[in-house]
Amino acid sequence: MKRRTVLTVCMTLVCACGIAGTSRWTHMGRGALKQAGLPVRMVSLCFQQGKNPDEILRVIDVEGARGTDLICLPEAWRGQNNPESLEGETITAVAGLARKHHCYIVCPIDRREGQFRFNSSVLIDREGNIACVYDKIFPYWSEFDLKPPVDPGRKDVQVYETDFGKVGLAICYDAKFPEVWQRLRDRGAELVIWSSAYSGGTELQAFALLHHYYIVTSTWTRDCLVYDITGACLLDEKSSSDITIARFTLDMDRRIYHFNFNLEKRDKLLSEHGGEIIEEVNLPREEWFVLKARKPGVPVRELAHHYGLEELRDYKDRSRVQIDEKRGFGFAK
Repeated sequence: MKRRTVLTVCMTLVCACGIAGTSRWTHMGRGALKQAGLPVRMVSLCFQQGKNPDEILRVIDVEGARGTDLICLPEAWRGQNNPESLEGETITAVAGLARKHHCYIVCPIDRREGQFRFNSSVLIDREGNIACVYDKIFPYWSEFDLKPPVDPGRKDVQVYETDFGKVGLAICYDAKFPEVWQRLRDRGAELVIWSSAYSGGTELQAFALLHHYYIVTSTWTRDCLVYDITGACLLDEKSSSDITIARFTLDMDRRIYHFNFNLEKRDKLLSEHGGEIIEEVNLPREEWFVLKARKPGVPVRELAHHYGLEELRDYKDRSRVQIDEKRGFGFAK
């Protein structure tokens, strides 16, 4: 069953383009500046754990050749029978494809590091280098029964600044623990890749709604979900084949703002730059609105900042700090 919102269809119709370099705007390759916003082409591969790895590598190769910025794979997609190091055959093979097609790949593995065993998600960059490694903070109960057992992650959540935005990683059972998602928010994640054995559903939607980042899933259950910065479901896709290949484009320059203290500034911006920026979404019950570029080369964040608009997440952070100061202590403590 496939369900796409109007917003998703519009986003998917944006002509996909590669993005290279370290700047979101000054080093964009392959015609990216011809497109409005910051379109990032993504592919989520969803399939049952333990499929023939050569088949999956062939799919990655084909999808990379089509032109994409980021490919996601499910949790421990090669199984949890033989832990590998980061120098093992899985990461080596996938890194080669990332380098070949100049794309990022999220490759979760059953990982061995010294005396420890982790359920890890590895982000590989466009040059085939390991950008960051996230070790599942909350393993599921059956993982403690493995020999040797999976160790809970001992480090913080991981958020890596790619050339199109800050990408965070989470895995499966992490979805049951809000503190993981708050930490991803605290570290500035704009997009979270959640690799999992199960679908996740609306519990993920809640985190997208609360923290205003995109969430993309890659699962054993062969369904891919994509949630918007507003919490809206942008994509719910599952194919009839044994591998779901979900292709979509996200605009990483879309920004969300609260009505409070922003409406006059928004109106002034739109009156003076209506040909460059549009109000794409207006949510009067939540008192939020989303701004989106309609003209190539116009960064929403920079232009809105010039007019004094404060992004919703920044507004909430500032409010928390200043109200805590008036109270005399942090409420969370």
